[in-house]
Amino acid sequence: MTASEAAGTTVGVVVLTMGDREAELHALLDSVAVQEGAPATVVVLGQGVKLPALPAWVTAVELPENLGIPGGRNAGVLWLREHGGVDVVLVLDDDGLLPRADTLRLVREAFTDNPRLGIAAFRIVDEQGLTQRRHVPRLGGADPAVSGPVTTFLGGAHAIRMTVIDEVGDFPAQFFYAHEETDFAWRALDAGWDIDYRADLLLRHPRTAASRHAVYYRNTGRNRVWLAKRHLPAVLVPVYLATWAAYTLTQRPPLPGLKSWWAGFFEGLRVPCPPRQPMRWRTVWRMTRLGRPPVI
Repeated sequence: MTASEAAGTTVGVVVLTMGDREAELHALLDSVAVQEGAPATVVVLGQGVKLPALPAWVTAVELPENLGIPGGRNAGVLWLREHGGVDVVLVLDDDGLLPRADTLRLVREAFTDNPRLGIAAFRIVDEQGLTQRRHVPRLGGADPAVSGPVTTFLGGAHAIRMTVIDEVGDFPAQFFYAHEETDFAWRALDAGWDIDYRADLLLRHPRTAASRHAVYYRNTGRNRVWLAKRHLPAVLVPVYLATWAAYTLTQRPPLPGLKSWWAGFFEGLRVPCPPRQPMRWRTVWRMTRLGRPPVI
């Protein structure tokens, strides 16, 4: 790869916001503005809210309603397509920021070096530079400073080759929140694309708990079921669901949270979420070799 080849890779940045983090949003945009190389095309989407004043180089799109995280991302990708398109879509949380100025250059180089790289997963660090265990997309939260191939990625900071979205489709808007990344990752893996966790691609993000979201427990329970029903070979569906039910119980969530989780679980069993596109067994084996068989 030459420097000019990497520089020719165009990048679009999608940021979703509920309009309640104006200072953090501006800090994020400032960190994007100082990136090395050609500027990215940046679109900020307000999820059913009026957006604050934004820099002139940023496109502001006010959605008529809150489409949820996957639906909002799909709207951002659609906007990029309709306005000239890009090679790589970068999705960033509105309360994060890029602490290094070489991040977009590294993203361009990664996708140029490996033509089969479909998704690059960022490392998320807190204010002290530490990574929470739940933010490492490997079993057991293995050393966050080690890069390598993985089977899923984090929603708050990732880059996707636009060709992958064209091939496997959008994020599942029905999920609204929770596990939409895993749904997309499984489809990308089944199509033969690589997913790399890159410890050198950093997003600084406040330390938080996933359960801070009001819909966390219910959507987690429901979307796990939908994920299995949509993409696993039939024989693996009950194994996957039993594993996650057992794991949830071992985490000892608060009683209201557990009740909400079970309500979501049974909603997922009761309500269909098409289409069903079970992955191939060779994808199951590939994920197993990568350390995360699709039953865990």
